[in-house]
Amino acid sequence: MARLLDETAALLEIDAADPFRVRSYRRAAEAVEQQTTPLASLVDDPKQLLAIAGIGKGMAANIVDLERTGSMPLRDELLTKYRPSMLDLLRLPSMGPKTVALLFSALQIENMDQLETAAKEGHLAKLPRFGQKQVDKLLKGIEDHRRNSGRFRIDNAGETADKIAAMLREFPGIETITPAGSLRRGRETVGDLDLLVTGPACEADVVSAAVEYVATLPLIDVLLAKGQNKVSFTLRNGLQVDVRLLPRASYGAALQYFTGSKMHNVSLRQKALKRGYTLSEYALARLNPEEGESSIVAAATEEEIYAALGMQWIAPELRENCGELEAAEAATLPSLITLDDIRGDVHMHTVATDGAFTIREMADAALARGLKYIAITDHSKNLAMTNGLDDYRAQAHVRAIQAVDAEMEGRIRVFAGIEVDILQDGSLDLEDETLAMMDVVVGSVHSAFQMPSDEMTARLLRAIENPYLRILGHPTGRKLLRRDPYVFDMDGVLRRCAELGVAVEHNAAPARADLSDLNLRKAKALGCRISVNTDAHSIDDLAKMRFGITQLRRAWLEPKDVINTLDVDAFLSALRPRPAHVGA
Repeated sequence: MARLLDETAALLEIDAADPFRVRSYRRAAEAVEQQTTPLASLVDDPKQLLAIAGIGKGMAANIVDLERTGSMPLRDELLTKYRPSMLDLLRLPSMGPKTVALLFSALQIENMDQLETAAKEGHLAKLPRFGQKQVDKLLKGIEDHRRNSGRFRIDNAGETADKIAAMLREFPGIETITPAGSLRRGRETVGDLDLLVTGPACEADVVSAAVEYVATLPLIDVLLAKGQNKVSFTLRNGLQVDVRLLPRASYGAALQYFTGSKMHNVSLRQKALKRGYTLSEYALARLNPEEGESSIVAAATEEEIYAALGMQWIAPELRENCGELEAAEAATLPSLITLDDIRGDVHMHTVATDGAFTIREMADAALARGLKYIAITDHSKNLAMTNGLDDYRAQAHVRAIQAVDAEMEGRIRVFAGIEVDILQDGSLDLEDETLAMMDVVVGSVHSAFQMPSDEMTARLLRAIENPYLRILGHPTGRKLLRRDPYVFDMDGVLRRCAELGVAVEHNAAPARADLSDLNLRKAKALGCRISVNTDAHSIDDLAKMRFGITQLRRAWLEPKDVINTLDVDAFLSALRPRPAHVGA
């Protein structure tokens, strides 16, 4: 529904519709995307739809149409006039809705292939603002679009930000470099990279030298723009980077503005107006200052901006216009989980299957990171490509793990575990006799992802009924930008996990980020126990816990919501009790 509403907004833009109307559809798309309750369950009660911020009577009617027919009259009307493939054109550099509309009316261009042909055959030269430089940029943009989806995982974007920041710090007088936008908010993927820079070199009277330095960074592929205090460029992988050099006096206002999200900022500006202020990327200012009074109320830090508006400072991960502003006004924001709260990591692999290090090496590395316990959870035999363990090898592996646990002499607990495959019929890949030897049994799906929803739901439900399964691993099976989640009754599975005491995992590996932040919120609401783990296959992978913490924070989770913030004994007690004859 969110995608269809957002596409309708884009089609309205192409149709040169009223900007307020466009914005209403974008706002509705964001509101729908943030919901953890299926909207299908609300369509018979319009009052529940109207209770969602950003949904008015007209939009509620659209949602009812979307649920009942899969479309809505306005979208159908626009798609009769235009083509769905025209939406792809908006993803190209410098291609706004007006340009797309011009291409369609003048040359009947409605998809990327036609645009590429027109560009190569010289037809674009007939149109205004389509010089050879612009045509070359478009062709390069088409090439980049085909090479990648235009989205980049948070870890890859973060690494890029770090590389650019290291180069920027080499210029004298640049002191602070902060990522903004989706990366600062911790979105799983980002579409572009905003870097805000300040320091003595960024003050208005000297900033031009720093701008010239940024514009000549060696990793730039295409320089898109160079202004008074902003440089925009693309990298070879197609990622667009905007570097903004700002005076310290307005840095907080710019950081708040460019962090977003868009709808968070829209709502915050509305609250500012009600208090007689205006909020921009430059400052929070009085609308009508009295004589002799400065118009600027706050600008240097985010904290003073939110405080001046009667709010707690809001962590960037929460800024999605999903109740955080109201909570900040009421001083009821959650005490979000941090990396320092984590005591254990109970999903990792060793050389016994597809890991790169031994049990002892993983234990030593975890100890060096300050962890109090880990679980070694190598793969079971169904995952043949990983040299998965059969029952005989798994039992021998348990004894090897227990030996390392004894060697550690209490400095860190090393639990014996397994990541056992959930087979297509919902049975587990090892005998109960073997699973009974394990402290931690993580059950995961690694095959047959295309099953119909009802069959996948039955598969998962049967698996979690096994009394030895204690954690449901990466529950949707997705791989970001590579593989969509498999389809199943998320509510039903989470509800049954909560009833049985089976913890659900957030897999912190950035390639998975599974469960998503929205599904983590749903899991908490349904009473599930939640565990965050790295699924480490090497020592370096243990550092990926920080990406998981970011997603937990986006889900509004506190330390008490996550079981591996507990000490050893409390963690074991929080897991599903094992059958009585096995022992605690």
